Amino acid sequence: MIGYYVHHHGRGHLHRARVLAVQLASGPEPETVTVLSSLGPADDEALDWVTLPYDVDPQPAPQPRDPTAHGTLHWAPLGHDGLRRRMAAVSAWLEHARPRLVVSDVSQEVALLCRLHGVPVVSVVLPGRRDDDAHLTGLRASSALVGFWPASAHERQLPGLPADVVDRVVPLGGLSRFAPAAGRPPVEAATRARRVVVLGGRGGDAWSPAQVDVLRSALRLDGGGRHVTVLGPGGDWVEDPWPVLAEADVVVVHGGQNALAEVAAARVPAVVVPAERPFDEQEVTARSLDGGDWPAVMLETLDHPDWPGLLDHVAGLDGRRWAGWCDGDAARRFAALVTDLGREAAGLGGAA
Repeated sequence: MIGYYVHHHGRGHLHRARVLAVQLASGPEPETVTVLSSLGPADDEALDWVTLPYDVDPQPAPQPRDPTAHGTLHWAPLGHDGLRRRMAAVSAWLEHARPRLVVSDVSQEVALLCRLHGVPVVSVVLPGRRDDDAHLTGLRASSALVGFWPASAHERQLPGLPADVVDRVVPLGGLSRFAPAAGRPPVEAATRARRVVVLGGRGGDAWSPAQVDVLRSALRLDGGGRHVTVLGPGGDWVEDPWPVLAEADVVVVHGGQNALAEVAAARVPAVVVPAERPFDEQEVTARSLDGGDWPAVMLETLDHPDWPGLLDHVAGLDGRRWAGWCDGDAARRFAALVTDLGREAAGLGGAA
């Protein structure tokens, strides 16, 4: 059995858990996956699930006491009932289930807790400036580190991290739920971007609905018959965006890993507008794309003086170049790494 800790923000962490579970279940050494998360499972959820108490208060609360343990952790406030129950639930599950290993996606505190129980940890490393003490402690304590970007973008994704950590991160490539499309050659018509998708993500804080409304108007300024579909804030949310992405000429997307992987799998050129995130996560990713040979243009904000002209330019980029970011094999590589580490852990005894 494998445990998979899923952070509650957004849906990319959960998508990776589900993709890994499918790969492990169908592999040569079938393995089950149990999700540990503050998210509640969907009604049709197929994975085993442990719902964890929240370690934050839903309503305004008194100032937390020493939440970073003098800068050594990210979030461990003193005297917090939810935190105590949360960590106790993880510990109880570790004792009862005796997993071969746990994937942490993402919490340094959970990674450390599992390691202190003698359980190997695979930590998912997110892009950004993660050279603070809490990250370094959790990453160095992990048995393996993985990142969901290609090797060609590896060093640009982890600025400031010391070499002993960067060298241990295995770049697996972009991981999408969907098999990559073949992609279309660049369109040569004068007005290329007829079908535009604005993909804001499930996290809900990439762009406000008001910002999206302004953008939607700007995308139609030239009266060129554009069809604009908004998925996320200011529009609709669909669990399966693939049919919409597959028909798009260009996508306006934030810099989240899951959203980018799915745009890359669809082989659609993109305008990437990073949202503000801790540790400059999306900005670092967007700059990595902007500085590489990818069919993408980065904007720092949604403001642009000529959206129609920009969209026509981006739609003319060769979306097939996304194959270097998301080749469709990241899930298999992820499962192989987890299987190999789980096999090693089984020899230590005590694992299911």
